[in-house]
Amino acid sequence: MCSPRIMTHVYGTIEKRGAPMSRRSLFGAVGAAALAAAVAPATASAAPTSEASVVDLTHVLTPSFPVWPGAQQFAMRTVARIGNAPILLGSVAIGAPSAFYKNELRYDEHTGTHVDAPAHASVDGLTVEQIPPRDLVVPLAVVDISVRARADNDTLLTRQDLLDWESDHGPLPDRCMVAMNSGWDGRAAQPATFTNQDNTGVQHTPGFDPDAVEFLVRERDIVALGSDTLSVDAGRSTTYGAHLAALGAGKYAVEALANLSQVPPSGATVMVGAPTHAGGSGGPCRTLAWF
Repeated sequence: MCSPRIMTHVYGTIEKRGAPMSRRSLFGAVGAAALAAAVAPATASAAPTSEASVVDLTHVLTPSFPVWPGAQQFAMRTVARIGNAPILLGSVAIGAPSAFYKNELRYDEHTGTHVDAPAHASVDGLTVEQIPPRDLVVPLAVVDISVRARADNDTLLTRQDLLDWESDHGPLPDRCMVAMNSGWDGRAAQPATFTNQDNTGVQHTPGFDPDAVEFLVRERDIVALGSDTLSVDAGRSTTYGAHLAALGAGKYAVEALANLSQVPPSGATVMVGAPTHAGGSGGPCRTLAWF
């Protein structure tokens, strides 16, 4: 609250600039502005407060974590261990005893909870280290289609789902990530059910309808898409319209998210710890949300 001394100074300044105003009006105007600022909805909180709930949206990456069919599995080789400490994660080699513990990692960029940079689907798109830092801490909107996905593994998040979300929660925040919660993260411990391939090799997993993505990039202000499956496109897609619409418009995606059911539909902030290797099309990331 402004002190009387400050208010008197402001009042005098306004009078000198030729804009007469009664002291009562001035106090009322400043008070109204202060109240409006206090009740204005927040967008993205720069950092969680000590009272905030923080949710890790990242799967733990292990050699058994499901990958896109045909992609290389995550592998870790221990190259140094402290004394005779046990080897973790079934490493393929035993490192020499050392004062330090160290591993060599090998993985496809699009492994585990990971970023798709625009360059993943656009020749002129930004590579992962070029994604602006301000686009990595943004409001999060979670659209839940999990009930439908349990009955129909091929279901799509549609434009109508987005309009229904806005009807319930208000307009999508500016510069937000829109994440699909299909409940698919619960399948990660069983890779075969996560990729959900039929006997012809076609995956049956939910995804964004390309029309919904076109709506988001043309009529709403988003910076990213999020998905709890291996792709923002449905697993059966052969045209990858959601990828092309989002990444082609300079947006990025985060795939294989976890724990979206622990985050409210609106009001949360997400932070994406994107990798920064030069020229990358994406990479594993630590993703956190708080509210």
